Amino acid sequence: MRGVSQSALAKSVGYTPSYVSKVESGQQRPSVSFAEEADRVLRAGGAIRRSFAELEARGRHDAATSHNHKPEPPHGVAQPTSIVVEHEDAELFYDGQAYRATQRRKLYNASSDPIARYLIRISVDRHPGSPERSNQLYRENPLTWDEMGLTASIGGESIGWRVQHDRDAFKEVWLLFENEYGRYPLYPGETAWLEYSYTVSDEKWGTWFQRAIRLPTNHLSVRLDFPASLDPVAWGTETTMTAEAFPFRTAIQRDDSGDRRVFSWSTDEPPLHARYRLEWKFRARPNTEETGSDMTPASASQKMQSIGIVQEGDPILTRAARPFSLPEEAEDARRVIAELASAADRADSIHVFSKGMGVAAPQIGIDRSAAIVRTPDGEAITLLNPRIIEESAQMDEQYEGCWSFFDVRGMVPRPLSISVEHQDIDGERRITIFEHGVARLVAHEIDHLEGILYRKRMRPGVEPIPVAEYRGTGQGWQYRSDNANRAK
Repeated sequence: MRGVSQSALAKSVGYTPSYVSKVESGQQRPSVSFAEEADRVLRAGGAIRRSFAELEARGRHDAATSHNHKPEPPHGVAQPTSIVVEHEDAELFYDGQAYRATQRRKLYNASSDPIARYLIRISVDRHPGSPERSNQLYRENPLTWDEMGLTASIGGESIGWRVQHDRDAFKEVWLLFENEYGRYPLYPGETAWLEYSYTVSDEKWGTWFQRAIRLPTNHLSVRLDFPASLDPVAWGTETTMTAEAFPFRTAIQRDDSGDRRVFSWSTDEPPLHARYRLEWKFRARPNTEETGSDMTPASASQKMQSIGIVQEGDPILTRAARPFSLPEEAEDARRVIAELASAADRADSIHVFSKGMGVAAPQIGIDRSAAIVRTPDGEAITLLNPRIIEESAQMDEQYEGCWSFFDVRGMVPRPLSISVEHQDIDGERRITIFEHGVARLVAHEIDHLEGILYRKRMRPGVEPIPVAEYRGTGQGWQYRSDNANRAK
């Protein structure tokens, strides 16, 4: 792209490098706001906007003429809406070296025509917090069909498949309801179990497993089956078209049976386009990404950097973030909030946040005005285009930490109460009052969106102390009353 790296372009347009990479490779259909920003940043004189318009027009033309011919559907085409998934059951089995994913879907044909194929997608990302590392990994060692050992069946009959897209870390395949002995179409009004499995080594599979709802689905169940000796822990995040990312509404169940530890979770009537992401870590296995070459523990800041947190010195941390135009950019806002939630989950896996936590979009390399806060009580707060409009006269001074320079803690004065104007995803403006510890968390993240690090808030002559000297780890901030917040 005109000599501009994916990372540099991503920062300039407010998207992650992985999004830019997927757009370039054809895995991701660009949004109109991305096309406009890319055209502006690259000074393309409208060429990118015109290309986007042509792409949209071509998509509409293809849809309008598809009944006249039967080419292979382009990437991104959804399954026919006439298919209903009565039950999707997904299992991920790990033997200590490789993952075996098995998907079982009970399909119902609600159309008036037989269905003879089904589209599946296989995507891997070893380093979700570091797209540059993932891209390099798969360029040098791409995912291959031989190692995956894909198998599929419908109604108990083995079936064949045909490749639609074959990229280093992404595969798209049509499962064909036929084999050398016959054809097994799903006729109108019939149901059948479709099952497929594939294997990926842990060198290429990241510690996450996501289920995307692309068809009407009645029930979804997921299991993670791990060796108990690795002492695994798991958590999950949900993202939908109408809500920001948030933890699963119901708890993941754990079952210790013999030498295996199984995590299971299910939900009924998941909304279309919802994404359910399960993540985990193995507490009994040293994380080589968190140690140096001499096998000594990495610093706290290095750990944060290893999960994709931008570190002090990056210019994105010292400039005001671009606001969203809502509701026009609601899709982009949801995407950024989902990225923030994933970053928070990764951070939660390497550190205990007794005081609560927060992360702002610039800290994950996205130049947009969005942040999330998770309180010690588990409340999730989403901030879009926030600004503090009123502060209490009463102040207090307590230690804070920042993921972008996490090796130190600084004594920072903050108001005990703040009033914040912010927007919902639909553009409606709200004013929320935050108090005490939650006010401190929220003010810290709004500072990030204004290009301010807490060092600038400290009293003259006061410097942060090394984290080794800090004695507040594992304890909450102390106040006479701990009311969290109230809406106005």
